[in-house]
Amino acid sequence: MDKERFNKGLEKRKATLGDEYVEKNLEVADDFNRPFQEAMTEWCWGFGWGDETIDMKTRSMMNLAMIGALGKMHEWEIHCRGAIRNGVTKEEIRAAIHVVAIYCGVPQGVECFRVARKVLEDEGML
Repeated sequence: MDKERFNKGLEKRKATLGDEYVEKNLEVADDFNRPFQEAMTEWCWGFGWGDETIDMKTRSMMNLAMIGALGKMHEWEIHCRGAIRNGVTKEEIRAAIHVVAIYCGVPQGVECFRVARKVLEDEGML
């Protein structure tokens, strides 16, 4: 493991998903899933999110579109909350969902809107 890239990833992961969420996931990691948590933190967050070519807000909007396209709604909810932390507005979330609906189908757009409404209500934005 590249410790420097891991630490950078940990910083990016916490900035987007929140300290509490990240620390809980790392705390409950065991011999079975700890290697995955470490690799994801180093590779996805350190290498991917650590590349400053794309700013955090844009990367969050890209993630909303991609994860929405995959229909992974638990992850979509987590990244919707992260997108808000990274400065994505309610209007930009709506626009990202429109892209999902256009390219992936209206039913998937409906799912994204359903989850976004919950997140936006929780965050006091609706």
